[in-house]
Amino acid sequence: MTERMIEIADGFWSIRGEMKVAGLVDFGTHCSLAALSDDRFVMLDSYTLPPDIHAEVDRLTKGGEKLAAIVNLHPFHTLHCEWMHEAYPHADLYGTARHHEKLPHLPWVEDTCEEGAINERFGEDFAFSVPQGVPLVCEGRHIHFSSILAYHKGSRTIHVDDTLSFLDAGFPLSLLPIAGRFDFHPSLARALEKRAGAADEFREWAIELGIAWSEARHLVTAHDAVLTLDPPEFADRIGAALGRVKPLLDRHRRQYG
Repeated sequence: MTERMIEIADGFWSIRGEMKVAGLVDFGTHCSLAALSDDRFVMLDSYTLPPDIHAEVDRLTKGGEKLAAIVNLHPFHTLHCEWMHEAYPHADLYGTARHHEKLPHLPWVEDTCEEGAINERFGEDFAFSVPQGVPLVCEGRHIHFSSILAYHKGSRTIHVDDTLSFLDAGFPLSLLPIAGRFDFHPSLARALEKRAGAADEFREWAIELGIAWSEARHLVTAHDAVLTLDPPEFADRIGAALGRVKPLLDRHRRQYG
């Protein structure tokens, strides 16, 4: 994935980054710049910006003066947080509990993202959602299903890291079963909490998300692609994705209740 900055809609930019595994396959990563109604900006997630993109972000934010906050939404996306803070030290730095734990030397806002601090401060411009029936941080360190989803109301854009996927990539990623399809991240089966009710909680959360954000026009994902939506297409795609994981949820109910 080539590093680039895409204007998705008025007031929302997706910064597409690189994340190579074993130095070979580029799975991609991202962060997003979103405008607030008070003429300032928020950066969703962190990435080490190449010089040309860094210059454009500086131009939009007046050298960072108008960047109100950096909001890190995925507990396992920690690699670029330090660079982003050093680049924009005056922006308030938000993160999950895992961000606080892994990078304790950074000046985090005390309340974590999952505790609702970002809802209170940015509720006028964003809606946030935490998946239910799955932990935000799974015990298995390679299970990265859950993240905090953000909906930018002004541009009607959903920013999501791993929870939802829409893979539109070249070979060899094009060989994956999920290529070209909107789905839940394939680690869902391992992420579901091993207890009664978890499958139902996840299903109800997904249905409510589809309804609440049915007017979304854009979906930007971390390791996948950017998807343009025709409302209420998001709700329909969530429903179809739930249909594909129904056997998985049914098995979970039979085993745990």
